[in-house]
Amino acid sequence: MTNSPSPTSPPTNAQLLALHEAALAIAADLSLAETLKHIIVAAARLANARYAALGVPDESGEFLAEFVTTGMTSDEETRISHRPRGHGILGVILHEGQSLRLRDLREHPQSAGFPAHHPPMTSFLGVPITYKDKPRGNLYLTDKQGAAEFTAEDQYLIELLAVHAGIAIENARLHNQVQHLRVIEERQRIGMDLHDGIIQSIYAVGLTLEYLHGQLSEGQLAGATERLQSAIEALNTTIRDIRAYILDLRPRRFKGDDLISGLQQLLAEFKANTLMAVDFSADPAADRRLTTEARQALFHIAQEALSNAAKHSRASRLEVRLLENSAEVTLSLKDNGRGFEAEKVKHYAGHGLDNMRDRARALGGEVEIHPLAGQGTEVFVKIPKAH
Repeated sequence: MTNSPSPTSPPTNAQLLALHEAALAIAADLSLAETLKHIIVAAARLANARYAALGVPDESGEFLAEFVTTGMTSDEETRISHRPRGHGILGVILHEGQSLRLRDLREHPQSAGFPAHHPPMTSFLGVPITYKDKPRGNLYLTDKQGAAEFTAEDQYLIELLAVHAGIAIENARLHNQVQHLRVIEERQRIGMDLHDGIIQSIYAVGLTLEYLHGQLSEGQLAGATERLQSAIEALNTTIRDIRAYILDLRPRRFKGDDLISGLQQLLAEFKANTLMAVDFSADPAADRRLTTEARQALFHIAQEALSNAAKHSRASRLEVRLLENSAEVTLSLKDNGRGFEAEKVKHYAGHGLDNMRDRARALGGEVEIHPLAGQGTEVFVKIPKAH
């Protein structure tokens, strides 16, 4: 067992560059699964290991809840009788929280052997991953390539990587928690919207049909015909509202590579669900002057604006423009709907307006909403161009 040995020679520039690139790679994704995969791939490259794995402990800290590997094919992993649970040498790292470097792991007194169909392994390097002294996982490297065992320099680099890995795993966990809270909040909002809007509308139609049944029973055909037409119009309105909610709730998988194409697909679906006429034009130069993050932000801002237009505007036409100006790229969405009073903008857009503004501000931009009662609404977004 070894505790942060001093390497016999300082890391080379190439090793430090590799460590820097590995740290950037594992911090680039907020998905926990992708973060774990980035970490083990980076560790294997840094230490030139044939196999690498990352075990994440369960809440008790006694066993491994997740185990991600690299170096084996999917068929090789499938043939192994069971996933590691944290016994044997893996349990030493899990329970003692210290690094362990072995020339041959089979000779360690706590070696528990391998399950059936597991590939043979000899040299071993295990390093704990912590964040603020709390365990977040363990790195396991085996079969040093080109040498009989892992070196003190390998352990030093992997322990440095483990520091970055702990931060990346914690960030991914926090991101997952925030996303979960957003889902809960969105479900609550949807439930209130459905109750206050669509469900009450359907209930009102039901009352109208009950009254209509009474009129028909009494032979009041003229009055019944008028109420029947009113019920049909109310149902059509409810159908339109349901379409708007479907449009709003459907997940979008836009990765920020081509904003114009992404907007075209989004608007095609919007048109199909709302039956609005859509006029879209975009300057290809504007798309080229945006970063991936800016494209993603503009796409989601457009999604929020379209959702509000579908729910509230009662418009028949929508104009969308993506343009490049001297210092910024602008996106405008203008409808010919009923508009609203400026002081009611918060009620009109709800949390969607906050989301749009937050996305734009994160990129040094801004969102403006120009409502005019009875004459439509324009959402205008400005984002600085990438240099």
